[in-house]
Amino acid sequence: MDFKSIIQKKRDGFALTKEEIEFFAFSAANETVPDYQLSALLMAIFFNSLNEEETLWLTDAMARSGDMADLTGIDGIKGDKHSTGGVGDKTTLVVAPVVAACGVKMAKMSGRGLGHTGGTVDKLESIPGFRTSLETDEFIDIVNSCGLCVAGQSGRLCPADKKLYALRDVTATVDNMPLIASSIMSKKLAGGADCIVLDVKCGSGAFMKNQESAKALAEKMVEIGRGAGKKIAALITDMDTPLGKNIGNSLEVAEAVETLRGNGPDDLTEICLLLAAKILQLAGAGDFEECKALAKSKIADGSALKKLAEMVKLQGGDENYILNTELFPKAKFFRNVVAEESGYIAAMNTEGIGSVCVALGAGRQKEEDAIDPSAGIVIEKKTGDYVEKGDVIAILYCSDEALFDAAEKQYRKAVTFSSSKPNGIPLLLDVVE
Repeated sequence: MDFKSIIQKKRDGFALTKEEIEFFAFSAANETVPDYQLSALLMAIFFNSLNEEETLWLTDAMARSGDMADLTGIDGIKGDKHSTGGVGDKTTLVVAPVVAACGVKMAKMSGRGLGHTGGTVDKLESIPGFRTSLETDEFIDIVNSCGLCVAGQSGRLCPADKKLYALRDVTATVDNMPLIASSIMSKKLAGGADCIVLDVKCGSGAFMKNQESAKALAEKMVEIGRGAGKKIAALITDMDTPLGKNIGNSLEVAEAVETLRGNGPDDLTEICLLLAAKILQLAGAGDFEECKALAKSKIADGSALKKLAEMVKLQGGDENYILNTELFPKAKFFRNVVAEESGYIAAMNTEGIGSVCVALGAGRQKEEDAIDPSAGIVIEKKTGDYVEKGDVIAILYCSDEALFDAAEKQYRKAVTFSSSKPNGIPLLLDVVE
């Protein structure tokens, strides 16, 4: 099959056949087509999209492009969650240990940062010694031992998605609904969990900028999951404002730990409880409110934090960094961003703030870029807060002082002030199940 003709066909707006879609996915998995041709087809898809059939075919082909996880060796019900990406979204680091403490196994495979959003794997790798690359047997043993394991996507699981995911990140083809849906659901179907909860972000910091498109993505993914026999639901949650205060890898791990101690920001705590409760409900642990109360109790009694520390140790990490987050190395430099006027913060361009974090070294601008685990932002004032002129609204952290001027300018551009307080936006916008 001629790959150039497939690129031309999609470039000109025509639908691809199942065979052409499978050829695309398997060529990516086997690396039999050069990156520039794969990238060209991704760009053609970005502009001309995929129809419902093409999306289903791509999801299925990517799931079958490598090994399909066999989790039958894990005792009990297996849960999973996935976020479509946001800024400051460290929910997996809270939700997985909470759910595990409640008795539902969390066998989770996570990804790296994509575009302006952070990745769970990058965050966990800021813990010295932590291993995200695990063989299947070790992955299963860890889940059976402590109730959870968060690993990177193995080279043999969805290799087509792994290849295309990396190319999308560096070719500005991330923000496309069929590519997002097929990427997420191929990993979920190949991952083997019984119960799946999707956290579909909506707003300026999400790939879905409005509630209508977020709901359409949620419905598409739930339909795919249900068709594959999974218990699945999607929560549509707000990402018009960064989640929590900390953005950046070790900074986010520290904030997740504080949340498991019961001292986390209100918005992060609430979203994590909603996600955990929905997973527990799908797993048959009770109705939604009962499951939410159960999740709260596991934070209050310290058992969820203990689960996280146990997982870190089993995956080769130093659990002392969970027990005392002050051990994380601090960035060499910091700069306070102070308000130049008094008033309310009326809005935040959350994607812009995520891009500031990437520019400081906390994310990748090219596929081969190294990440500075100590770089990032601590947000002191968020949407709806009143500030006086001279108040610190954010603190920037990085290892290269020369980056601050451009980063501060970009951060200021992302924050809008007003003399009147803005209307609040609920954290939970909708549920699809």
